[in-house]
Amino acid sequence: MASTSADPAVPSSPFSDFSDVDAFLRIPRLASVAASEDGRVVGAIQQADEPGATLVSSLWELDPTGERPARRLTFSAKGESGPRFAPDGSLLFSSARPDPEGGSEEDTTAIWRLPRTGEAQVVASAAAGLSLLAVAADGTMLGATSVLPGGTLEDDAERRRARKDAKQTTIWHTGMPIRLWDHEIGDESRRLVLVSPEGDLTDLTPDVGTVTLHAAAADLSPDGGTVATSWTQRVRGGETRSSIALIDTATLRRSVLCAADETAQFGSPLFSRDGRSLAVIRSTASSPTDTSYSRLEIHPLGGGDPVTAQLGDLSMTDLEWTADGTLLVAGDLHSSGAVLAVDPETGEARTVAGDGVFSSLAAAPGGTCFALRSDIATPPRPVRIAADGTCSELPAPGAVGPLPGTLEWVEADLDGLPVGGWLCTPASASAAAPAPVMLWIHGGPHGSYNAWSWRWCPWLAVERGYAVLMPDPAMSTGYGDAGLNRGWPRRPDVVYRECETLFDSVLQRAELDASRTAMLGASFGGFMANWIAGHTERFDAIVTHAGLWALPQQHRTTDAAAAKMRVHRHEDEDPDWYRAFSPHHEIDAITTPMLVTHGNRDYRVPISEALRLWWDLVSSWDGEPQDMPHRFLQLTSENHWVLTPSNALAWNQAVLAFCDQHVLGAAPVPEVLPW
Repeated sequence: MASTSADPAVPSSPFSDFSDVDAFLRIPRLASVAASEDGRVVGAIQQADEPGATLVSSLWELDPTGERPARRLTFSAKGESGPRFAPDGSLLFSSARPDPEGGSEEDTTAIWRLPRTGEAQVVASAAAGLSLLAVAADGTMLGATSVLPGGTLEDDAERRRARKDAKQTTIWHTGMPIRLWDHEIGDESRRLVLVSPEGDLTDLTPDVGTVTLHAAAADLSPDGGTVATSWTQRVRGGETRSSIALIDTATLRRSVLCAADETAQFGSPLFSRDGRSLAVIRSTASSPTDTSYSRLEIHPLGGGDPVTAQLGDLSMTDLEWTADGTLLVAGDLHSSGAVLAVDPETGEARTVAGDGVFSSLAAAPGGTCFALRSDIATPPRPVRIAADGTCSELPAPGAVGPLPGTLEWVEADLDGLPVGGWLCTPASASAAAPAPVMLWIHGGPHGSYNAWSWRWCPWLAVERGYAVLMPDPAMSTGYGDAGLNRGWPRRPDVVYRECETLFDSVLQRAELDASRTAMLGASFGGFMANWIAGHTERFDAIVTHAGLWALPQQHRTTDAAAAKMRVHRHEDEDPDWYRAFSPHHEIDAITTPMLVTHGNRDYRVPISEALRLWWDLVSSWDGEPQDMPHRFLQLTSENHWVLTPSNALAWNQAVLAFCDQHVLGAAPVPEVLPW
């Protein structure tokens, strides 16, 4: 099972050929890191399987000193993920690999333990799979599984077999929500379970229904005596509210620590190392005038008022407690990112590391922290952040070599407001041979172009000769409350004005060709693409992925319908907003060739948006069918994102070929895609 050398199937030299999209999608990807109390560091690394059907994760030993190459630890075809160290130094992880002793269900995720020497063995399993959430000081674990509604851990396997044999697929809904991203809600009851070091399971939440824990984040106190979890309940109007509940693991008694109301709800509980404090995120309810704002609170469990962390403009993404009681916070900041150290007594914060986006924080002894670091030019790489803030990379597969162009931060002034973004320019661009330019608008809208993306990688386009501008306009993360709320509620005119101002500014450069342009976006960026298509003819091509088209329709059919309707209300209540900003009203004004791409399993922006957009484009085309310039790439097995490597290959090639055709005058994309 363990290897003393690097895996020969994993490339050893940095990747540099961005013309080879398939090879790009096969670069090993760092997914997470974990650190032990005795100095070990392990990373989970994903890589495409041979046919490109899926990403398979394996665990690798990383040298914390940064001197020796990484060493692969696990090799199963099913993969291993979510590494955590047990108190005895063994490595816990999740995997659906077959149990050599025949004790776990095939293709069902179980918790495994890999000792310092020897083979991995199953710790615990459940009929619906078992994931690991936390580990206490005595080796007790907190896990999560699911049972069919009305069932128990004991009878779930038998009930599942009966349901499968009967080919029954019904779901009995009694309220909202009924979907989340790409899966149904209502067909299973998620449960939190206590897992003994020997693998015995205790259901801590036997009385919950199908909504309470469906998206819950939970943590186990260091002494194993208390679980803190988000606790969701339905309220009037199709809404839900999430509180923080504390569960005594011995008695199953439950109490509410942070009660949600109509103004705010709570999530992401995390115990301090001494168990005396609990960090939680408080999120305000969005409205037609204000977006949702997140606050980091530290609650003393022995009594007293919570302390609110003073994070400035940073938008939180990751939390981690250190052994000395400091709370580390990673997040987006000014189109980059940072790690802050928060004093739980005062809420004051200081910067630990910056100049990059950090994730998967793993605090280690001596004030050291391990993490993954990324930026626009660098995929996530494992790093060691020393106590003085020095950041050094650890050797690991998946490094990227020279890029096919340059990366530059650019800004423009809009009535005294600085609007910035990242500009990627091909090395071949010059005044004599100016590069065509793409404008990319990010999703969210609360997001940021600040890190590497495997789905939207500008360097594939730069290798093809395009310059790519990626602005951080109104509603971007990392610019405080004012930045999040500028342009609310999701006004495309505000966002486009900022993006266009920056776009026009960079197009003044001699090495960029203002006469050959394209605009691309996904999710909220896809909504922007759809809206822009009906309001300007300046682009030669527009690519819209998972974009909203008919807002009165989308706001009711999305899995986030409650929040959408709370903010935007019924179209009869605010007809001017819907008339101005629902893209479908401007179908007759669209002349730019559009490529529509969408996943059938997308519940955030349902496929009905693409289906209606496609019908409107095709049926309104005033010409012969064979001359219609629009195209639709339907991804029947994908969700809001394109995750399968083989589908990502087809998507990237189709997007680039469509832009080549309409921006560069290249040959039309074949009627049957060759990828």
